[in-house]
Amino acid sequence: MDTNDLSITDQVAVVTGGGGGIGRAIALALADQGADVVIGEVVPERGEETAARIRERGRRAVAVPMDVMDTDQVRALIDTASREFGRLDILVNNAGGVSGRAFIDQSERSWRRHIDLNLVSLLAATSAAVPVMIAGGRGGSIINVTSIEASRAAPNYAVYAACKAGMNNFTRTLAVELAEHGIRVNAIAPDQTDTPGLRGNNPKGPVDPATWTPRGGEAEAAIARRIPLGRPGVPEECGHAAAFLASRLSAYVTGVILPVDGGTWASGGWVRNREGGGWTLID
Repeated sequence: MDTNDLSITDQVAVVTGGGGGIGRAIALALADQGADVVIGEVVPERGEETAARIRERGRRAVAVPMDVMDTDQVRALIDTASREFGRLDILVNNAGGVSGRAFIDQSERSWRRHIDLNLVSLLAATSAAVPVMIAGGRGGSIINVTSIEASRAAPNYAVYAACKAGMNNFTRTLAVELAEHGIRVNAIAPDQTDTPGLRGNNPKGPVDPATWTPRGGEAEAAIARRIPLGRPGVPEECGHAAAFLASRLSAYVTGVILPVDGGTWASGGWVRNREGGGWTLID
């Protein structure tokens, strides 16, 4: 294996929701491998912070304040990449969000917002990016950030999970449709990952882990029993997976939904016994 195949030097990436959590980690991982990055972020200060970290790595970065639920702003984000850098090689559809509530208690406004945020934004960004990639004639890589909730029941998250299931099918279908243009389409599917939204109780909160709400020992033990690898994920692990999918190391990989979840999708409800030594299927 030639480790240079991991390099994406001088390629241009767009990352939606690139100011915090998984999106920020992906943007930084792509920059570490040589990409210039356009960051779409609803919290301007967070977008600028990520852009500053990318510039420290010697790469170019542009932070664009925008809301992915506004499709005109999504298209403008793609236009920024094309205008500022003259090309687009990588699109990461990361932006999304969820609030837990039983479906029968969820208003139409709520489920339409979930659909716009998690699914329509993906369609809008992809629709705008693909013609730019085709015109460039270099192929490209589209990476969607889905969830293992797309592949299992998700009580209190029905609309969100439906959106992610749609994302999975869209990923596979576009992989087939765009293969003739050399554009690969894949997805990563995290589960419990330490992000500001999970640990800071505010999805727009600080990106510094030192400011996040600490877990108690009982919560840590429950996570260790539920996740086969014994701990929650960290955003950088999603970043590494995305860098792989953007690089030549994955040149023959398309249409794949890659779990980055410590094994929870594979375990399918099996958890470690409290006493240790063995597994129990939750019923």
